[in-house]
Amino acid sequence: MIRFQNVEKWYGPYHALNSVSGEVKEGQVVVICGPSGSGKSTLIRTVNRLEPIQKGSIQINGQDIDGKSVDVNRLRSRIGFVFQQFNLFPHLSVLDNIVLAPVHVLKQNRTDARARARQLLAKVGLEHKADAYPIQLSGGQQQRVAIARALALDPPVMLFDEPTSALDPEMVGEVLQVMKGLAKDGMTMICVTHEMGFAREVADRVWFMDAGSLLEESDPAEFFVKPQNPRAQKFVSDIRAA
Repeated sequence: MIRFQNVEKWYGPYHALNSVSGEVKEGQVVVICGPSGSGKSTLIRTVNRLEPIQKGSIQINGQDIDGKSVDVNRLRSRIGFVFQQFNLFPHLSVLDNIVLAPVHVLKQNRTDARARARQLLAKVGLEHKADAYPIQLSGGQQQRVAIARALALDPPVMLFDEPTSALDPEMVGEVLQVMKGLAKDGMTMICVTHEMGFAREVADRVWFMDAGSLLEESDPAEFFVKPQNPRAQKFVSDIRAA
């Protein structure tokens, strides 16, 4: 469904992505892990062109997303993105935050969009918060609303960029539970996360990155028991020692 082919990215002289190649199949959950500054978030942000690439190609369902004919807004409307920070509109209620994109981007009927928004809030366990404002919610609740908002466009793929890193520890579980539910439903997902328990339990494939390179790709059982790359071995060893 998603193919990275020799993707290169620089910030001035800094080589952020170094010839990254990999494939994500439909329905797969891919967890990207690695030390801070390894290029994980940069890679995930190239999928909806939040970060432009200098070389290589990224294809979604066979279409080169950097092609001149690609409508960037349409592309982004088909890719759900959940950020570290929740990015909810503070002046809108929870329900209106979710309804906004379907009405203005997909031109959905507002009544239908509101009904769908309530279904999604029920899915993330927050139907009772429909009329609340973001400031009235905990961080975990805000992130669950952000997930519901991303799902409102019915995207075929969801991207998560360290969705629990801004949360207090007791709130992490409630967000991961929603993500596990999406995985169980067959959603194609790429997740950048430090939650290795989630990776073990939910991922179909684990990608390990360091210094802008994809150094290892394997299934979770293999990665966490016997990683092949020396840098990955140290990473897993440090996790066990923590």
